[in-house]
Amino acid sequence: MSIKKKFSAGRALVYTVLSLWALTTIYPFVWVLLNSFKQNRYIRARTFALPLGELFTLDNYRTAFARVDILGAYRTSLVISLCVTAAVVLLAGLAAYGMARWRFRGRRLLQGLIVASMMFPVFSTIIPVFRMLHGWGLVNFESLPLSMLCVILPQIAGNLSFAIVVLMGYIRSIPIELEEAAYLEGYNVFQIFRRVVFPLARPSFATVAIFTFLWSYNDLFTQEFFLRNKRTYSITRLLEEISSQAGVNYGLMVAAVVLVVLPVLVVYVLLQKNIIKGMTVGAVKG
Repeated sequence: MSIKKKFSAGRALVYTVLSLWALTTIYPFVWVLLNSFKQNRYIRARTFALPLGELFTLDNYRTAFARVDILGAYRTSLVISLCVTAAVVLLAGLAAYGMARWRFRGRRLLQGLIVASMMFPVFSTIIPVFRMLHGWGLVNFESLPLSMLCVILPQIAGNLSFAIVVLMGYIRSIPIELEEAAYLEGYNVFQIFRRVVFPLARPSFATVAIFTFLWSYNDLFTQEFFLRNKRTYSITRLLEEISSQAGVNYGLMVAAVVLVVLPVLVVYVLLQKNIIKGMTVGAVKG
């Protein structure tokens, strides 16, 4: 009985700490969301009041859609993030499968380089990346396709190392006998990967895809470096521009923040089971 009480008290303490932590994390977004429906003069005067009665307004969102191209920025962000996600999942999956199943000279060195590359921040590589893209003739701030391509390529390179490490650990846990049986059935390497490895490692692929999409969507530094024309702004780049120009128009700024964060929040809420499953299964089996 004493052990049971001690365990229950400890679990209650853990739940209390986690609840307080969640509250400190959720509260800022709730505050921004509530104030986005208030008139600008009430945001500072009655910042903690609920947006009811005379406080409630939709003018902040009307102003956001009227002054800036929100839909165009969403389009740019989605195109970039989806292209990066698709490329990373495909390339990292093939690379992880080769690293996990093939034995070749220099494999350990290559694995070490992949892990080491995760320690270099994007700030330390942006100048050589810019010079390389400029040498290829891709840097053109007036062209939307070329501007997006200049963002997509560095983001793919920046996310590959993490994706390869995660997928490689999971693929190693798959029994190789399944692949040998498929090989005896006449499958080639790519068919084995598509019909055997990918279905079994789907939770890990889903985790990589979700994190890659979110990181690409929220990557302000690379987008700020290459998306310099207002016609090419992504949603995070647009938020940075609004924050620098809105001045004391807090209503417009908080409305813009909600518009930026809302898609990410929806993606996480809808796919949180895949995120948790992919990370926990990979951790146990990897």
